[in-house]
Amino acid sequence: MPSHCLKAVTSAEAQVLRRLLRGLSNRSIATELVLSPRTVESHISRMLAKTGCRSRTQLLLWALAER
Repeated sequence: MPSHCLKAVTSAEAQVLRRLLRGLSNRSIATELVLSPRTVESHISRMLAKTGCRSRTQLLLWALAER
């Protein structure tokens, strides 16, 4: 994935992504960020669309490669 995709990730999405990288579940992320689980799902869905990734695992691999 091009690195410009990382710049397209919003700060809220980046907060979710950092927690995904720590292995947290959507529910745990929601609790930690004081969000609804649905909001976390929405952030993940938008990141998947922006990066072209097809799964949460692929999104994590993309994020690791972009570091």
